[in-house]
Amino acid sequence: MKFLRQLICGTGFLALLACPAMGRAAMGRADVTNPPPDFREVYDLIRSHLAGETEADLDQTAVKGLLSELHSKVSLVSGTGQDSAASEGSLLSKSATYDGGIGFLRVGRVGDGLAGQIASALKQLTASNQLKGIILDLRFADGHDYAAAAAAADLFVSREVPLLDWGSGSSRSKAKSDAITFPLAVLVNHQTAGAAEALAAVLRDSCQAMILGTTTAGEATIGRDFPLKNGQYLRIATAAVKVGDTGALSAGGITPDIQVSVKPEDEKAYFADPFKELPVAANLIAAFGGTPITANGTNRTSRASHITEADLIRERKERPGMELEYDPPASKSGSASLDQDDEKPVIHDPVLGRALDLLKAISVIRQPRTP
Repeated sequence: MKFLRQLICGTGFLALLACPAMGRAAMGRADVTNPPPDFREVYDLIRSHLAGETEADLDQTAVKGLLSELHSKVSLVSGTGQDSAASEGSLLSKSATYDGGIGFLRVGRVGDGLAGQIASALKQLTASNQLKGIILDLRFADGHDYAAAAAAADLFVSREVPLLDWGSGSSRSKAKSDAITFPLAVLVNHQTAGAAEALAAVLRDSCQAMILGTTTAGEATIGRDFPLKNGQYLRIATAAVKVGDTGALSAGGITPDIQVSVKPEDEKAYFADPFKELPVAANLIAAFGGTPITANGTNRTSRASHITEADLIRERKERPGMELEYDPPASKSGSASLDQDDEKPVIHDPVLGRALDLLKAISVIRQPRTP
């Protein structure tokens, strides 16, 4: 059957799932106690009786369905090695500090040189700030360079331990006295893929980093590229990537330690500007003992009346990303002690906000306590 039979001979009914939703619906109507029907039987019946579809159309439909269902294990690329989109992406796209002591590093792609860029960025941040923790943002990050992922992870590990095994190579960290030992939070989402997933996993395995966000893409695999007649390459996962002593990474992706779900369109907006106040969020009203507090258009919180400390604690639990400050009672002269112009902008990105809260809590716990 031309390209179809060459590509999917023996794969079964899965190849007909051009639209995953339609495929699942069709399977749902079938008797779940019976095995899936034979591929050739179904394909030949469709080809013989379906009106308005040529054999070439069916071939392309089946191929699209196969690639869609196996997206984490099989993909089309423009050339061998790393595809053009990955090779053009930036390595470290942003570095900043939040709340005066939390370092923030955003990785765009895991590739050769990332470890050096992380080390350089952290050196600059620590030169002007007393860091309490580090957030490594791997949301929307990808890459296929597992050696680069291991090198980046090695920065944070002080002892010698196994890091990654990617089939064609394996790595161990080096014992060192200058490892980066700040508390570490790693942000991930559904589009954290490939070597970025491996980096998140090895950081959790080797230096107890906490992972926040949503389950990753499940594409941390060792791939081999096969040429196709149309000039593209079919990248097939031939083996899984192994992390430390914990075994192979799951094709289902990495499950975060703390799940923080955000709508895809909102996540992109927060990713571009964590201080952005989305229209829905701007219309929310939080009640403190019957007194509403609304968010204004400047990313600051306008207080309708006095807030007690108990109100603040309750607000922090319900909305972890909010940077509210305790408003003490007014002085006897009636003047408020809080100047509205001195308030900090609010982090509205829920994933980033949760990570900031986590690292600040760890910082408080680690502080020496006076008797």
